[in-house]
Order: sequence, then structure tokens, then C-alpha cells
Amino acid sequence: MLMSNTDRPARLHYMANGFRVLAPGDHVVCAVSGVRVPLDELRYWSVGAQAAYASAAIASEALSPR
Repeated sequence: MLMSNTDRPARLHYMANGFRVLAPGDHVVCAVSGVRVPLDELRYWSVGAQAAYASAAIASEALSPR
């Protein structure tokens, strides 16, 4: 039986210039806002935290030193 990746979160390994899919899915969840980010729209992540972010503003806030 074929499994659909629709409406299923992907598990990714984030690298400096991209990411590797560890478990298939169609989106990831923003580590800060909880918003679903489709994989084809994913542009912001942290290699160190291994976390995805929904926007540049959210990523900047999350990654700025406190």
C-alpha cells in the first residue's frame, strides 16, 4: 500500500546549504510560532538548533543573542 505524504510533517536534518529528508512529509512546523511551513517554501532554519522558522523575522528573533 502506498502512503501519502500529504498533511504529514517531514523530519529533516538541517545543513548549512540545505536539508536532508529523514522522514517524508509535506511540511515542517516553525519552532517558534507553530505555523506549518510547506517544504517548497522553507527558507529559514538553524543548523545548530536543528529547527525550522516560518519567516526571516522569526528566525532573526529566535537566533539573536539575548
